[in-house]
Amino acid sequence: MSNTLMDTNFHFTGQKAIYKGKVREVYTLENDILVMIATDRLSAFDVVMPKGIPYKGQILNQIATKMMQATEDIVPNWLMATPDANVAVGKACEPFKVEMVIRGYLSGHAAREYKAGKRILCGEPMPEGMKENDKFPEPIITPATKAEKGDHDEDISKGEILNRGIVSKTDYEVLEKYTRALFQRGTEIAAKRGLILVDTKYEFGKTKDGEIVLIDEIHTPDSSRYFYAEGYKERQANGETQKQLSKEFVRQWLISNGFQGLEGQIVPEMSDAYVESVSERYIELYESIMGEAFEKADVSSIQERIGQSISSYLNSI
Repeated sequence: MSNTLMDTNFHFTGQKAIYKGKVREVYTLENDILVMIATDRLSAFDVVMPKGIPYKGQILNQIATKMMQATEDIVPNWLMATPDANVAVGKACEPFKVEMVIRGYLSGHAAREYKAGKRILCGEPMPEGMKENDKFPEPIITPATKAEKGDHDEDISKGEILNRGIVSKTDYEVLEKYTRALFQRGTEIAAKRGLILVDTKYEFGKTKDGEIVLIDEIHTPDSSRYFYAEGYKERQANGETQKQLSKEFVRQWLISNGFQGLEGQIVPEMSDAYVESVSERYIELYESIMGEAFEKADVSSIQERIGQSISSYLNSI
């Protein structure tokens, strides 16, 4: 088993606060600088699993940062530098309290709602006569309120967001515009890799200067669903399950072992062999999405490596 990064407790010069999410740990420093560390923690059904996945943090961080660099010409983002394989440094922002979910296909949550008889999701109509994994005539934006720690995100419509004053009308129109532009670019990038970007979520924040920027992860297997393009139409025509790239395989394993994050349920034992298999699958996801070989960072002293990389960068700016 490789060393995994499950938790950090650094003290950087000018440090003001630490926020620990399910997977990422964010250090707020003076001069409006954020240091975001992607750990190897694995979250499913809003529950953090007891064992980390080797290289998962590196994989998520590298996909997200490379995708931000590939979209910075159409949407500004928070990123300043990536001083370490697991680390991104950027501008501090006030996050919007909504996640901008965009769906090109009737999959996942949308498909479950559709099967339950719903034809409107977050105020967006879903046409009659669709099968699971069919393509929507046009991508639909189905926002979710950002959950406090431990709670599930909830669907919300544009109308509710504006009526409750969660986001102003002017700002929301920018979020919509950016979401559609990012999804279009992500779709084009995926197509070059023989993939279909099915659905994804984007998060945005506002800088002290009032600029709306993209934050957090983008187009990773944790935040997005991909299908293999080859054979998609045939599988749909035959009513077969689509081959997909996402962490859905983890959810399915948990479900098959009697866990869906419900009260009273116990997380199943994750053997070392299973943990290694999940790590190998994440590496496969990286290589498929990025179209390049994954290079493992040195994890012999992972905490020390990350701490030195961050300190060195901070001293240089």
